[in-house]
Formats: sequence, C-alpha cells, structure tokens
Amino acid sequence: MNIKPLGDKLLVLRAEAETQTQSGIYIPESAKDKPKEGRIIEVGNGRLNQDTGERIPFTVQKGDHVLFTSYAGTEIKIDNEDYLIMTEDDILGIVE
Repeated sequence: MNIKPLGDKLLVLRAEAETQTQSGIYIPESAKDKPKEGRIIEVGNGRLNQDTGERIPFTVQKGDHVLFTSYAGTEIKIDNEDYLIMTEDDILGIVE
C-alpha cells in the first residue's frame, strides 16, 4: 500500500526498539520504550504560505534519519509495519 502525505505532513518509519541493553540484559516487551527516531519514507507538498499561496519546501527530505519528540505524530500500521504521520515541527534533528 502506498501513502502520500498531504501538505506539511511526513511519513516516518519508526526505528526498532532495542531488545537488549549494552551489558547484555534482555528487555521484556512490556518495558521497552518506543524509539524517538526513524527514517522519512515520504514527504508531502510542503507548508502553504498564507500570504503568497506558494508551498514552502521541507528542510528534511526522503531517506533522512531523524529524531523526533516523544508524542510526535499519529501512529498508523501499514502491512504490519508501524509508521508515524507527523509535521516537520515535530522533528528535532537529522542524524548524520
């Protein structure tokens, strides 16, 4: 299934949660934190400038590995994968 976000929205694939700590302890499913990072899968057309009617391009682009806020976006499930639809304002930075 293909999804194209509208306007100033981004489709982000959330990174997998860690299953083991650095010291080798396995983390149970109930104790795992949802990762606050992911990869941008699709981008919308950009935010609409109300004064000129032109689209403002995104700072991020498809394929970027990004960090985002804890409660960013709306969770959706597509083909058994967890995705987020969020705005660019929810993104804190790009991991290089």
